[in-house]
Amino acid sequence: MNWGKVAVAALALSTAAAGAGVWYAQVYGFYDRIEADGPGAQINTQSAADGTMMPLSLTDFQGIDASSSPLRWRACFRLTSEPLPESLIPYDGATPLNGPGWFDCYDADQIGHDLASGAAVAVLGTPEIRPDVDRVLAIYPDGRAYGWHQYNDKTPERGVMD
Repeated sequence: MNWGKVAVAALALSTAAAGAGVWYAQVYGFYDRIEADGPGAQINTQSAADGTMMPLSLTDFQGIDASSSPLRWRACFRLTSEPLPESLIPYDGATPLNGPGWFDCYDADQIGHDLASGAAVAVLGTPEIRPDVDRVLAIYPDGRAYGWHQYNDKTPERGVMD
């Protein structure tokens, strides 16, 4: 028996197993589905008028989150608050972040194109939901809405690793 071939095979198999484990952990392992609070569920947005939080009623909520990163929160829902308050704060530079492929209701590329074309509007949900992270909502005229967490640039000199 050639021990060199056995060593190479063992290294290749352990590398493949480690790669599969890391892939599974990143795509499935850390995420948890989150539920809305049932009937009368709401999501907060900040008012431009005085900075107070305004709840918006929602339905059909689907969400995911992970404790491993402040940026892993994603949500899809339908707003039932009509008309939308005019005091919602527009969010400049909204960039939907990709979610895992199995979270079917959320398509970051489509949301990004719709924000760029004006088919949807990005608003500030909750500022500083975590340090240097804002909750951003993309709202469509028909009531569909999507949410994600995004780094803000309020303290760019600090960096994100302080």
